[in-house]
Amino acid sequence: MNLIRLEIKRNIKKTEDKNLSFRVFDLETATIEDYLHPHKKDHFCIILVETGNIDVHIEDKVYLLKSGKISIVFPDQIHFLSNQSSDLSGKIILFEEVLFCSDILKNELSAYNVNLSEQLNCTALSNPEFEKILPIIKNIEAIYTAPSLIKKEQARFYIKIFLLGLIESIHGQHPVLHHDTQSANQQVYMAFKKLLNQKYKSERTVQYYASQLAISSKKLNEMTKKHCGETAINAIHNRILTEIKRQLLFSDLSHKEIAFDLGFSSPSALNKFVKAKLKETPTDLQHELAQIYTA
Repeated sequence: MNLIRLEIKRNIKKTEDKNLSFRVFDLETATIEDYLHPHKKDHFCIILVETGNIDVHIEDKVYLLKSGKISIVFPDQIHFLSNQSSDLSGKIILFEEVLFCSDILKNELSAYNVNLSEQLNCTALSNPEFEKILPIIKNIEAIYTAPSLIKKEQARFYIKIFLLGLIESIHGQHPVLHHDTQSANQQVYMAFKKLLNQKYKSERTVQYYASQLAISSKKLNEMTKKHCGETAINAIHNRILTEIKRQLLFSDLSHKEIAFDLGFSSPSALNKFVKAKLKETPTDLQHELAQIYTA
């Protein structure tokens, strides 16, 4: 299966859109045709359902989205939509990464940035919270319909207000985030996640990551258990498993090629790893994933 990567510029529907860093569409069958097959994006995607429901597949998880639930898909997350109801309505908002409050999250709000993408992939809001954000969405759509230089700047603020509201909501839903008063610990944990994404193909020991972060292996385990509920070695293994699943499903590489690309010494080592973690072979896993993504 060839996995396409959609660019926000490809979603331009009118010539005056070319200088905009965001897009707004109605969530209906006609507008989601490009979203019905597995793909990645170079931008963020907000999916908001007002009536009806739809399944949102993100990586190896499936979320049922209905009124009161919002999904934010991050750049390069593999995803697609399926099983939309006949009464489906809502909005899709696409926006470039520059609008995602990056500097704020990295500095003043670093405590909120722990496993943020996992939490924002599907967020359930109370009725009052959901009703509160609808006018913000309407304001963004109104600016998209009739943009001007000043209004485009207003849209940036509306999107940030919307995002910060969601982040505040999930922060309240996951009180474990409240208890970490040591910002240094938060920064170290995020540094671990970043380093893991860079080195998972070649470095697979807790000792390596702990030494790179200048902490003990015990301390790293404490941090990962606190922030994501798993040991450091499980975090490392799960990152490798995620890439194995991606390559089995979306690449044309053989199992041997996947094994060597991901740093395994042989295809049998890949087979042993997958079987130990998932109780099935890479071939079984590939068939299982194919059924999920082609159903």
